[in-house]
Amino acid sequence: MGGVPTMAEYTHEELMAKVLEVLATKDKMKNKEIATILDVKKKEVDLAVNDLAKEGKVEFLYLGTSYVTLPKA
Repeated sequence: MGGVPTMAEYTHEELMAKVLEVLATKDKMKNKEIATILDVKKKEVDLAVNDLAKEGKVEFLYLGTSYVTLPKA
């Protein structure tokens, strides 16, 4: 059908769940990497990650630049 490819669309809750799934595959990631994998705007990932951080489900890691990671058990 041709046309312009569209980005994936998730509800905020779905996106939060997808972010957790992606983070489970790596030690640490940048929000931009997560956005690329999920085919969504980085701004949407930023909002989801911030909410997940408020809930204690992800942590920010600063190594010269910021990454997001799952909390260590």
